[in-house]
Parts: sequence; structure tokens; C-alpha cells
Amino acid sequence: MTHMTAPTTRPTTRPTTGPTSTFGRWRRLRTVPLGRRIFSAAVWLRAPYFATVLPTVTELRAGYCAARAPKWWGVHNHIGTFHAIAACNLAEFAMGMLAEATVPASHRWLPKAMTVEYLAKATTGLRAVAELDTVPSFDEPAELPVPVHIHDADGQLVMRAVITIWVTPRPASPPR
Repeated sequence: MTHMTAPTTRPTTRPTTGPTSTFGRWRRLRTVPLGRRIFSAAVWLRAPYFATVLPTVTELRAGYCAARAPKWWGVHNHIGTFHAIAACNLAEFAMGMLAEATVPASHRWLPKAMTVEYLAKATTGLRAVAELDTVPSFDEPAELPVPVHIHDADGQLVMRAVITIWVTPRPASPPR
């Protein structure tokens, strides 16, 4: 007599709660030597345009992300300061990491809008902080405005942005 086993199948839906795999990687790597750099470089591989500003996540938790970007020739504009659009890339990086740490794995997010105020020339590396006042419940699809403040090495606020993301439940995966 031959025993037949049921084929293994993948679940057709993602977990309904819990962190994303990106946030899980952060929690594993943040304390190991060079872990923050390794984590950030992995993000660059997933979204290569972020590599142009060489951002590094320095702190990440639900509702909060801090990231730094050095001033190097790749982000210079024609007057030798940190290019405004490079600073926008840093803002989007910080917002995206905040979203990965905040939005549950059962949901997805997409940037929908961005407003930016350039407040001063940036002549140093930059630090971006994306922070929510409160973390929403994600019960319904919703727009979520994420404020991002960017300071230079002297602590001067050089850019302020609000990036609105659209958050919805992930559709069920079709059976394979």
C-alpha cells in the first residue's frame, strides 16, 4: 500500500498582524557590528535610486524613522550644496522605512503625494526624521500624511516635507 501525502501549499494570504519582513530584518541587524549599514545597503538594492544619497537608518520603530545621508559629490548641485531633490530622496527613504515599521504586513502602502518646503541651503550631511504623532489602527483604507524634517549637521532645519501614503489591506494571493 502506498501512502500519498497532500501537496504542500503556500498560504493564500499574508499574516493579518505583525511587522513587515523589512522591519524584522532591521530588528535583527540593528545591534550587530555594521548592521545598520548592511540593512540600509539592502534597502538600496531593493530600491536602487536611494543609493544615490547613501542613506543609513539610525533609528527605526513604529511611527518613527531617523536616517542620515553624507554630503558627497554625488549629491552636490551646481553651487556645491546638498541638492534639493537629493534631500527629497532622503525624505522619501525615511518615510518609506517608517511605513515599513508601522504598516502591518497584512497591508500595503504607496506614496500618493509630496509637499516640500526648502528652508535653507544645506552645506553638510543631512539627518531626516519621519515621525507620526499617533499610529493609526489601519482598520480602513486611508491616506496617511507622514511629516519629515531634515536638519543639517548644525541642527538647522533645511527642509520640511509631508509625504502622503495610501494604505490598504493586501489582496489575497491567488491559489497556486
